Amino acid sequence: MVGRENFEDKLKQVESLIVRFAKMTQTQLTDAVEVLYQSDVDRALAVIEKDKELDKLDFEINETAILLIARQQPVATDLRRLVVALRISSDLERMADNAKNIAKSTIHLGKDHGIKIHDSVKEMKEIAIKMIDISIIAYENEDITLARKLSEMDDVIDNMYSTMLRELLEETATNPQKIQHIMQMAFSGRYVERIGDHATNIGEDVMYLVKGESADLNE
Repeated sequence: MVGRENFEDKLKQVESLIVRFAKMTQTQLTDAVEVLYQSDVDRALAVIEKDKELDKLDFEINETAILLIARQQPVATDLRRLVVALRISSDLERMADNAKNIAKSTIHLGKDHGIKIHDSVKEMKEIAIKMIDISIIAYENEDITLARKLSEMDDVIDNMYSTMLRELLEETATNPQKIQHIMQMAFSGRYVERIGDHATNIGEDVMYLVKGESADLNE
């Protein structure tokens, strides 16, 4: 059995890794959107390669948390803290995958696609970055009031994506020869929108951590 003091140390280590994971995910998203607007295929490849580091971090968090559950057999709040850590790590890993997918869209578009990337992708990214910040601060401080704010921010991203998609579909009608390129742009917007969803999931995890019951912030 792991001693109580050692258990707390390991749990704090997991929570620290999650904060680091969130910061790395923000960097991945920022870099992925930058290369999309710059049509920088070489940097897009670097973003894709960087994703391997985030996968390793996710594995480390999972491995540490699962071993703690197996060895300590925690209950009540201690168990919730570990379960929430596993959930948050999973959402961060999926966010990172969506950032990687934006980089892949950059590669599909190529260097000379000749279309203007929709401004909404960058605007949605800025909100998503703030959502990750808020979700992790809420997690660190077990702040359910802050966690609830994520739902409103997610609604903003959803509405921006819906508007963007409608405009892009209209563009395919007038510019059919560019439909594949336009769709890659739509996919990129969708990837950012999904990141907002995962940040909202973290808010729900914070609610579960504090209250001990599931919550749906999208209700």
